[in-house]
Amino acid sequence: MNTETHGVLALRYCEVSLPVRVLKSGAGFYLGTSDNDGPCSRESAEYWAGEEEAEAALRDGRWTQRKNP
Repeated sequence: MNTETHGVLALRYCEVSLPVRVLKSGAGFYLGTSDNDGPCSRESAEYWAGEEEAEAALRDGRWTQRKNP
């Protein structure tokens, strides 16, 4: 279970503290961070087919934190 609320990779590699949220890419929905300029980091190892599934994973802490960008 993952309880991170701010992006670990965003802080480590981009030096910004941003909240983890559901984002979308061509591969599906994932948990990551973004700012006004666009996506900053993909924090989750997983992709989900649906936005609701990704939101549930974020809410329930049922996702895996990526160790590297």
